[in-house]
Amino acid sequence: MTVDADELRGRVAEFLAANDPAELDRLEFLRARFDAGLAWVHFPAGLGGLGAARELQPVVDAAFAAAGAPDNRPHRNSIGLGMAAPTILRFGNDEQRRRYLRPLWTGEEVWCQLFSEPGAGSDLAGLATRAVRDGDEWVLDGQKVWTSLAHQARWAILVARSDPDQPKHKGLTYFICDMTAPGVEVRPLRQITGEAEFNEVFLTGVRIPDAQRLGEVGQGWQVALGTLMNERVAIGGRAPAREGGMIGIAAGAWRDHPEKRTSGLHNRLLRLWVDAEATRLTSLRLRQQLAAGDPGPEGSAVKVAFAELNQAITGFELEFLGEAGLAYDDWTFRQPEFADFAKRGPGFRYLRAKGNSIEGGTTEILRNVIAERVLGLPPEIRTDKDRPWKELPR
Repeated sequence: MTVDADELRGRVAEFLAANDPAELDRLEFLRARFDAGLAWVHFPAGLGGLGAARELQPVVDAAFAAAGAPDNRPHRNSIGLGMAAPTILRFGNDEQRRRYLRPLWTGEEVWCQLFSEPGAGSDLAGLATRAVRDGDEWVLDGQKVWTSLAHQARWAILVARSDPDQPKHKGLTYFICDMTAPGVEVRPLRQITGEAEFNEVFLTGVRIPDAQRLGEVGQGWQVALGTLMNERVAIGGRAPAREGGMIGIAAGAWRDHPEKRTSGLHNRLLRLWVDAEATRLTSLRLRQQLAAGDPGPEGSAVKVAFAELNQAITGFELEFLGEAGLAYDDWTFRQPEFADFAKRGPGFRYLRAKGNSIEGGTTEILRNVIAERVLGLPPEIRTDKDRPWKELPR
């Protein structure tokens, strides 16, 4: 079925005529929107979509926004929407897609990601969390770290080692973990900003039904790669309006404080503005490429550029504001739903941006991905690639 922009606008108008957002309960409205295929329109019919082109999603979102309809609060469930959903769609079975995708999109069930570990961050394939088969269940023991939204999540996407006799990339299996299950313990990790967006998660004898396995046993690395490619696009591939995002905040400070301007700072701001616009346009192009298939390694390049640009802009803003930029607005310990750059002060933005080059894959690792998978350069020699994981030094 081919659906164009005009037909989508007509479908939205027809839906709104039958489902007045001013009269319906918020969740009731969102569930009906999902069932009508107007959630993520590029998903298949029956799973929140219409099989339309991915680039038509903004057409639908804009039509609902113009009508004052509620959205699904995407910032509150960014991991679910940006990572879990496309992974479930690609690797899940029909029953898993029907069970998880609808409450994920409506925001009824928040998701988190249990990948990184204290000894397996950049080298994710070296993770040590064990998954032992016990009949129709798996028993998991281990520790995960840097888990955003774990304190609010109902479900988690999780990778564990199911066969230590295999090389590290081959002995992994991918699961959906119930965050309310016995043996799951979540502890907050306080950041340099004073907040705790993320957590460490301890798994002690956690039982996961085999029905909550995504992909085949031992296929965990391939499934995880699909998730990570989506993660890097979700973090670095957003395309705000021109002069949106962080560069808009810096430009606003420049306009509000003419007394602080210098020619040197002016040149720096102009360079940052051009870099931000180039990154924005590149992100738009990447989004268009995604319409033709799954995300590839190109998302790593956009994510690297996004991280470096954010850090440069927040550093400029702090220097431009001088003493006022050094005043920190609020050091209260809290566990927020997301990092709110816009509503916090320049000190918060400067400190929080330091994490952009770590989260979602470190810049150093992503440069290796770009070199090997985009530029086609020879990979580094890896002596551990074919050795059983249990024989590797740790």
